[in-house]
Amino acid sequence: MSAPRRLCPVCRREIAVVAGRFARHDPAGARGGSELVSCPGSRRHAPLDPALQPSLDGSVLPPFPGQLPLF
Repeated sequence: MSAPRRLCPVCRREIAVVAGRFARHDPAGARGGSELVSCPGSRRHAPLDPALQPSLDGSVLPPFPGQLPLF
């Protein structure tokens, strides 16, 4: 199963999102020398995708914190 992909806010490349963060990736363009450099957008928190379904059964949780009623 492949991870969902979203545009990196820094380099604008389509990057996999794993555990709510952008995967580590190189910046766009050619590498300069033998140095390994990660894009500054690597490992940043990815914003939630509004197209995602909020829950599996369609129920909506109330906006207040605390224990939900059992019955």
